Amino acid sequence: MNASQMQPLTAKELEYISDSISNEEMLLKMTAAASAVSQNPSVQSVISRQISAHEQHMNQLIQALSQHQPLAPAQAH
Repeated sequence: MNASQMQPLTAKELEYISDSISNEEMLLKMTAAASAVSQNPSVQSVISRQISAHEQHMNQLIQALSQHQPLAPAQAH
């Protein structure tokens, strides 16, 4: 979908995406902390995949925001 076919995000949608990014950041920090204390290679492997998944989710959310940024109304100063 290109920018000309998208509608501006509502305030509620923006809030949801922002909250989701915050949640992914928190999960990244938690999984990184778990990885730092784990001595088990199998556990570290699982944690590494989880870290990659959370990074991917965060990047997708940030990309969604950046694709909608041109549609955002100009802010009054």
